[in-house]
Amino acid sequence: MKSKNVIVGVTASVACYKALDVISGLRKLGVQVTVVMTKESEEFIKPVLFQAVSGNRVVTHDMFKLPEEWDSGHISLAEQADCIAIIPATANIIGKIANGICDDMLTCAVCATKARILLAPAMNEAMYNNKIVQDNIARLKKLGFNFTGPVKGGLTCGKQGMGHIQDPQIIIKKVSSLLGL
Repeated sequence: MKSKNVIVGVTASVACYKALDVISGLRKLGVQVTVVMTKESEEFIKPVLFQAVSGNRVVTHDMFKLPEEWDSGHISLAEQADCIAIIPATANIIGKIANGICDDMLTCAVCATKARILLAPAMNEAMYNNKIVQDNIARLKKLGFNFTGPVKGGLTCGKQGMGHIQDPQIIIKKVSSLLGL
């Protein structure tokens, strides 16, 4: 059986470290993982960690600036993917995708892919419950995007509430299901 390919998009959230557990779990299932980081996510965590866990070169914002990478990079990412999982999915990335904004490698790959897409939201409860964010989520669901979480739990602000990223094991199961594993 042909190995499945997953792009894990990492965005700027304290919860971005949870993507490491998801990548590790997917690799144990024999899934090939390519990590695409937004520029802002690199302020939270270094690409070298994702490279070590995924076993593949990490696509960073610098590549978006290189003509030789840009010419086909976002399209080849989109074509190779059997699934794109955005872990964590911030209010910002959800809004950009819902409105067709393609200003980095991750959003361009999402726009160009025919693969199934999973978003694992993580944000403050007030942001998650904001009508604009909820409208964006509803729009994406209507377009066939898949979501897992968020759940109630500890938030960065120190409070408990809805907006905590889904457990990595549940995200792995959801990705596996989308891949037909």
